Amino acid sequence: MPRFVVPRTLPDGLEIPTKPDGLDAARGVASNKAEQAATRVNSHASTGRTKTLWRYDGTDRHAISQAASANGLPVDSIAAGRVLELYSSARSAS
Repeated sequence: MPRFVVPRTLPDGLEIPTKPDGLDAARGVASNKAEQAATRVNSHASTGRTKTLWRYDGTDRHAISQAASANGLPVDSIAAGRVLELYSSARSAS
C-alpha cells in the first residue's frame, strides 16, 4: 500500500485527550480513517504541538485527505513517501 507524509500546522496545538471521553474520540478518529482506507503509521509533534508530521498508508492522496477532513484535522500538504534505507542504499552503490 502506498505511504504518504502529511505535515500539519495546528496554531492552537494538538490536544490529546487523556480522560475516558478521549477514548471515544480516538475510536471515532480510527473509524473515520478505516472508512477511507487510511492507516496512521506514526506521528511526530514539535514541543508545542503546533507542527506535526504524520505518516499514513493509504490507497491514494484523496483517501488521506478525506480521512483528515472527517476528523477535522488540517492538512498542509500530502506527499507520496517511502522509507529511506540509508545503509542498504550505501552498500548497493559501492
